[in-house]
Amino acid sequence: MDRIILHSDLNAFYASVACLYHPELRGKPVAVCGSVEQRHGIILASTPEAKACNVKTGDAAWQARQKCPNLILVEPHMEQYVLFSTRAREIYADYSPAVEPFGLDESWIDLTGSGTFADAIHTADIIRERIRRELGLTVSIGVSFNKSMAKIGSDLRKPDYTNPIPREGLQEIVWPLPAQDLWGVGRATRGKLARYGIDTIGRLAQTDPEQLRRLFGVNGYTLWQLANGMDQEPVAKTGSARVVKSIGNSTTTPRDLVTEQDIRVTAMLLAESVAERMREQQFKCQTVQVGIRRANLASCERQERLPFPSCTARRIGDAATRLILANWTGDPIRSLGVRGCNLVCDAFPQMSLLAELQQEQKQEDLERTVQNIRHRFGHFSIRRGSMLPEQTLTNLDIRDKASAQSIAFFRR
Repeated sequence: MDRIILHSDLNAFYASVACLYHPELRGKPVAVCGSVEQRHGIILASTPEAKACNVKTGDAAWQARQKCPNLILVEPHMEQYVLFSTRAREIYADYSPAVEPFGLDESWIDLTGSGTFADAIHTADIIRERIRRELGLTVSIGVSFNKSMAKIGSDLRKPDYTNPIPREGLQEIVWPLPAQDLWGVGRATRGKLARYGIDTIGRLAQTDPEQLRRLFGVNGYTLWQLANGMDQEPVAKTGSARVVKSIGNSTTTPRDLVTEQDIRVTAMLLAESVAERMREQQFKCQTVQVGIRRANLASCERQERLPFPSCTARRIGDAATRLILANWTGDPIRSLGVRGCNLVCDAFPQMSLLAELQQEQKQEDLERTVQNIRHRFGHFSIRRGSMLPEQTLTNLDIRDKASAQSIAFFRR
């Protein structure tokens, strides 16, 4: 028996919430945008009126204003988004114990066993009406037989639609869509698919899976399965913990990075954040990954395997710096990201007799002490001496979401 999955996507979520708090903005071209002064001036969401002018998520503020001269920019308010996101999930939970969030504005809802496919469409309509009446927002909902098809469904028509994709409609509804509409196809994968003439989901589905495996590795076969409607990933039950696969942080820097010293201090600033979060969650990483975005917005990712698992900023920062410098062409860098991957549990650490591991343990103990001081007296109560001359770059708490804006280097 097929599963029945809903995917809900709150329409223009950040911008819609902004209009709730400022009714005078309704019906006007509005976009939520990060701090232009801190060079986080990227469009995060926009109203239909702004989208009609081709304003897109990810546009720079200046690009958006060129497209729409009367565009109204508003700053993000994360606490408001969390509040409305929580309320929406409470509504979803009235219909299923399995509600899996995907960001603040999206969720999967598993209705398997609660009725027919037609019943699920009716339930989706009820949820849309409740979201509109109780929250003042609109939501588009895809109804399908697995998670990836339901997600495609929620994107088919916006705003405020229920979009069913039954299994028998796979080839007629989904296959003609562009390949980038498939969950898991990012910009780089889309470009590579296009070079081989694979421009639609249908062409991807009909391509020899072994050829895709040769081109993209294991991910190629996964994409072939998704295109053929073979996604079997379950919807996590409400409250269940997701498996943590990596921990990272990234930032657009207040100015371009143009020297090795710029790169070193920024990489270490990010590494401190990543290492601190890993220690809090009792993880160590076996691989360090970096994302580099240049001033011309070209980007790349690189990774390095560590000699042994670590949760110290020194080792993670040193690896990240090596990777960045090895792939730096001398062009100005606009954004950097650092991520610890291949995590292992560190809940029960063991003593080692190896000198290098003993030194690593001393470094970890030192960093935990620094972390405790910062928690008690504030982030800037103790700082690395190397960062003091570069306060333009380092005078922010990288773990403060109001000060740093994540860039999507690392895609699913």
